[in-house]
Amino acid sequence: MNKPEKLLEFQQVHYTYPGGQQSALNGVNLSIPAGKKCALIGKNGCGKTTLFLLANGLYKPHKGIISWQGKPLQYDRNFLMKLRQKIGLIFQNPEQQLVAATVEEDISYGLCNLGLPSAEIQQRVTQALNEFNLSELAQRPVHHLSLGQKKRVSLADVMVLKPELLLLDEPTAYLDRPQTRNLISVLQKIHSSGTTILMATHDLDFVCSWADWVFVMDQGQLILEGKPEDVFVQREILEAIQLGVPLIYEILSGEPVEMERIILEKFHQRLINLFS
Repeated sequence: MNKPEKLLEFQQVHYTYPGGQQSALNGVNLSIPAGKKCALIGKNGCGKTTLFLLANGLYKPHKGIISWQGKPLQYDRNFLMKLRQKIGLIFQNPEQQLVAATVEEDISYGLCNLGLPSAEIQQRVTQALNEFNLSELAQRPVHHLSLGQKKRVSLADVMVLKPELLLLDEPTAYLDRPQTRNLISVLQKIHSSGTTILMATHDLDFVCSWADWVFVMDQGQLILEGKPEDVFVQREILEAIQLGVPLIYEILSGEPVEMERIILEKFHQRLINLFS
């Protein structure tokens, strides 16, 4: 069986913030497989957000190489504009992403910057409004929206550019349960359309039910990766970095390791079926 294509690859990447005493990323080696729903987990300060900002070209590594589809990133304006069409980044706080007066204007902003014909811009904006259930809010001032609505608009802002990789930094933060369910449904549609997803989150139960592949970071390094049922069975490692495990793993903590792995694999597949 052929291995999945590596969309984005970090090779011995280091980054330290100006004035910082400690590296935010300390020799990260990480490859995002094409076509997967990936989760990035770790304690606050482990380097998740920094990795996203480097992935999108907003930051430049001090050491190491970041490659998109096998080619190292360049940091000139033209290359980065094209890269950000292919790699969409959703911030934890949508206020950092919304820039225009109304929903429709905000969604069209990136397309206008690309200099696309007006007819194409209108067609793509209308499609995004429909896909993200925002048509009734098209003329609504952005500052009048709820948090859940703002998150949907920020998703539409990025997806209207048709990226191949979507990065989400704590997308379920501050959302209630119905809003979270709506977001999960939207993400499922995005993934089904062919977009690879990498999500940073603290919600381990959500990761258990949603992700195909899990990356675990600690102190600026990747320390563990694999399928959820293979990662979360590594309880000693996860507890050593004060991360813990999903509830189902706590429930099964008395099972023999191999039996636990089999049960969890079946459980994970059932949850995937529920969300597909």
